[in-house]
Amino acid sequence: MEKHKIAPSLLAADFTRLSTEIELVNRSEADWLHLDVMDGRFVPNITFGMFIIEAIHKMCEKPLDVHLMIVEPEKYIEAFRKAGAHVITVHYEACPHLHRTIHQIKESGALAGVALNPHTPVQVLEDIIESVDLVCLMSVNPGFGGQKFIYQTIPKIRKLREMIVSANAPTLIEIDGGVGLQNTEALLQAGADVLVAGSSVFGASDPVATVAALKAFERRFDN
Repeated sequence: MEKHKIAPSLLAADFTRLSTEIELVNRSEADWLHLDVMDGRFVPNITFGMFIIEAIHKMCEKPLDVHLMIVEPEKYIEAFRKAGAHVITVHYEACPHLHRTIHQIKESGALAGVALNPHTPVQVLEDIIESVDLVCLMSVNPGFGGQKFIYQTIPKIRKLREMIVSANAPTLIEIDGGVGLQNTEALLQAGADVLVAGSSVFGASDPVATVAALKAFERRFDN
């Protein structure tokens, strides 16, 4: 079984030391760097856009996992891909023409992800799961880092894993929000593939060692 991926979330980093924080990620066993793009409309916060991502891309040796928490993401897919996004994830709740948007992401050359807010059931993706490279389950309400993990996410992961196996799809399950050493084992056993860790990594006394500890867990879920 392939090892799970760890994607530190830059939202929790110290932006006054951005190059140093990215260098920590480069030196760590992290697989991706997770970047949250927020527009102040879809979520009640504003972060950064493609110009910052372009700068990060020049410094970061890991693939960029770009999570668009924005309305009308279809207008910006090509720009984020050009800025260096390896994975582009859009929200189900923000995409009235989701099938079209997924294929737009794929045509740009990026992996196509769909994120679901905590209140959105996984069943909404049943008719499209085979086209999606990644499903990001929000385990906190999107908009701010450092929130408490919503434990209803665990059975949600199991339902999504069943759906993926039933469709014989290669889709990865990503968990975003409140992830740390305290719940990693439960998330992996439920069927998660990619863990986004923000405060638990960048708030640690030794972020590189924390990533190694998150990576060291074994995956034992049953297909």
